[in-house]
Amino acid sequence: MAKNNVDDDVEILSVEGHEVRITHPHKLYFSKQTQLTKLDLVRYYLAVAPGALVGIRDRPIVLKRFVHGAEGEAFYQKRAPSERPAWIRTVTLSFPSGRTAEELVVDEADGLAWIVNLGCIELHPHPVRSADLEHPNELRVDLDPGPGVGWSDVRRVALEVKSVLEEVGLKGWPKTSGSRGMHVNVRIHPRWSFTEVRRAALALSRAVERRVPDAATSKWWKEERHGVFLDYNQNAKDRTTCSAYSVRPLPDARVSTPLRWEEVPDCEPADFTVLTVPKRFAEIGDPHVDMDAGAGSLEGLLELAARDEAAGLADAPWPPHFRKMEGEAARVVPSRAKSATSRTKSAAKTTRIKMPLVVVANSPDKEAALAGLERWKVKYADVAQLLAVDDVLVDAMRGRSSTWTRIRVNLRNIPEEMRPVEAPDPDDDPTREWRAKRSKK
Repeated sequence: MAKNNVDDDVEILSVEGHEVRITHPHKLYFSKQTQLTKLDLVRYYLAVAPGALVGIRDRPIVLKRFVHGAEGEAFYQKRAPSERPAWIRTVTLSFPSGRTAEELVVDEADGLAWIVNLGCIELHPHPVRSADLEHPNELRVDLDPGPGVGWSDVRRVALEVKSVLEEVGLKGWPKTSGSRGMHVNVRIHPRWSFTEVRRAALALSRAVERRVPDAATSKWWKEERHGVFLDYNQNAKDRTTCSAYSVRPLPDARVSTPLRWEEVPDCEPADFTVLTVPKRFAEIGDPHVDMDAGAGSLEGLLELAARDEAAGLADAPWPPHFRKMEGEAARVVPSRAKSATSRTKSAAKTTRIKMPLVVVANSPDKEAALAGLERWKVKYADVAQLLAVDDVLVDAMRGRSSTWTRIRVNLRNIPEEMRPVEAPDPDDDPTREWRAKRSKK
């Protein structure tokens, strides 16, 4: 890789025979715990490009852009920029809403460097190949630990996922999420629709929950969860997760790092950062290098799904922007449920407990939202001391093109006369204006 310094605002890299312009190369993208410039991130991705491309090559990719660095607000861009190099191709995707978008496909290191220059710290590919956009070739298992859940529980649940997959003839490939969780990706034959792949993922989640009910949950609503949530809805159409070697916007610049299964029992997510992963990659290569060689069948998981349905388990809730699906259970937050719901074939009814939730902060800036939570705790110190760890719900909310943090507190352990009710502070939901306009149509 040759490079040519033009001036302080632009650096031109020669990558795969193409010139890639890096604008504002010395702009700090990480400045709190780790000091990293945009050019440092480009160099990181080029150092691990053979591994990173395993996760994104020949896949349409959503651009999650941090144009103000990892500490600034990010936004999602589905549509490919109109001004782009001729050597980067695109494909047209259709979405559940009926809209379409022309999205980028990154096949080589030059395209990887080009999208990092746009501020793409993370890589968010769809689970399909460009030749068949309606049939995923990857099932994604996203292990999302709740508040206060330890890393040891994440590892324990991941190993249980491995066991269930092996029993149905599938091979999982583990990686750290780069945050507090873990991902297990499974290559599958592109024979099944998104709906079928999601159905298989739900069956897997429920199977793991039955085996380790104290540590794992398949419950969609946060107020019903405990332990590690197996997010089956990451397999719904139009959903993406960060792929291998993605840098996450945390102060230490952690990396979503592929692992061998024998590493899982002892690994620590903080060990894998932009500063350490290139050396690991140079020494041991990519643990997922053979991932594409062993695609498997979903038949075993779909048989599990059929047995769950025969036993009376309804489909679990879909993401909120999807239409109501056939067989789906009531899509209503339990704390807002007003009536009992049928749970068995005999139509016996079980009343869902209405959880007393209050929103204490909304902000595109997670740190500002967390500061609001701390102010709330100081103001209501007598209430805060009665909260359990999982009574504080920190939600990463995703709108049409923006993200924000919502923090809620479950007051189930608080006597009714002590429960405070007031407006969130801060209260900056970037989708509120858009939703208000939509409701008037």
